Amino acid sequence: MDEADPHNAPDLPVLRLGEYLPYRLAIASNQVSSMVARAYQSRFGITIWEWRVIAILGEGRAMTAQGLCDVTAMDKVSVSRAVRSLADRGVIERSSNRADRRSHLLALTPAGRAIYAEIAPVALQAEAALVTGLSPDEVALLSTLLDRLRDRDRARDLRDG
Repeated sequence: MDEADPHNAPDLPVLRLGEYLPYRLAIASNQVSSMVARAYQSRFGITIWEWRVIAILGEGRAMTAQGLCDVTAMDKVSVSRAVRSLADRGVIERSSNRADRRSHLLALTPAGRAIYAEIAPVALQAEAALVTGLSPDEVALLSTLLDRLRDRDRARDLRDG
């Protein structure tokens, strides 16, 4: 037996990527994001990251770029690029942030609200198509489980940070 070959080592745990939950969640997330993105990218010319910014700001509360990072779990570079692109196109506007003069509050412009009003129903239809075949109880359970995984990850980040 060759000790250097991990395939011959009897006590090593076996990682089967196709069965590994973090990998499966990442794949599912990518597939769902792509499915929803197809519904609006060609029509509105916006990226997944831009849509996430529009969707969050479309809920009606202005926030900072850091707030967008926190809510969307997007990295600062992705948020910055999306914000710059959307601001350049007149979809979002920046205003001074009285609570922190180093940052700006971001909000949708009237043009941004119009885009949100057109895309939101498309996104909701994509969500409905995604869960077709699941019972209302299964959809509720999936939502609860995803919330628990997210909250567990946030608690871990607080302990580690």
